[in-house]
Amino acid sequence: MHEKADISILGCGWLGLPLAEALVNSGKRVKGSTTSAAKLDMLEQKGIQPYLINLQPEALDETKLADFLDADVLVLNIPPKLRSDAGSSYLEQLHLLLKALLQAPVKKVLFASSTSVYNDLNRIVTEDDTAHTKETDPGYTLLKGEKLFMEREEWLTTIVRFAGLVGEDRRPGRFMAGKKDIPGGDAPVNLIHRDDCVMILKRIIEQEKWGEIYNACSEAHPMRKDFYPAAAMALNLEPPTFLEMEETNFKLISNQKLKDDLPYVFQHPDPMYFF
Repeated sequence: MHEKADISILGCGWLGLPLAEALVNSGKRVKGSTTSAAKLDMLEQKGIQPYLINLQPEALDETKLADFLDADVLVLNIPPKLRSDAGSSYLEQLHLLLKALLQAPVKKVLFASSTSVYNDLNRIVTEDDTAHTKETDPGYTLLKGEKLFMEREEWLTTIVRFAGLVGEDRRPGRFMAGKKDIPGGDAPVNLIHRDDCVMILKRIIEQEKWGEIYNACSEAHPMRKDFYPAAAMALNLEPPTFLEMEETNFKLISNQKLKDDLPYVFQHPDPMYFF
């Protein structure tokens, strides 16, 4: 058994690892999980108490999970693979975690979610606009996962709905390079840099902003037909082309609540300068 941690981060991957490092550097005792045994030594070298946690029924080590959940705060950061099975395995994982969490001392949960919970409403979208998301919509599974934790009385949950995640090895210029006649060129992009993701999560923990829902998206929203060709050319790749004069469905994610409430100033406010 390890001692109780300040924060346990479920999912020390692309986003969870730099968050764990930032929290360790600020003096927090951090436990971090991975599904890869090869990463355990690396986590330990960075001052993170490492745990091999697999939230699959056949692979779950309940004792190890209970030890991992011996913390004040849980950061839940497991990206759902919604396309493979419509999200059923994701919800199964969350139910397993929920069951273990009910026996744990955790009193605060920080849930990394996505702006994919919103439909294209052809206007500015705020945190309240999940009222338009129906059970048949693709984003409903993630919304259902949020509610599993948000509606419990045993702890306080804050949801952060991130826009498209970019930065480091996630280079948006590769996404559409060389493609032709792509629809939706006049739609605004909703993106956020990883540096801002880490700082936002860290600030929520430090400022005890619990029981809230925040959209996390960069300030500027360039059009897809401007952003993706520029991003491709920055990598010396063939720029994509977009269809002209097409009706475009879109959503423009508002970050106003996040900026006002934390308050927060973005390190990377404009996606046109991400590359």
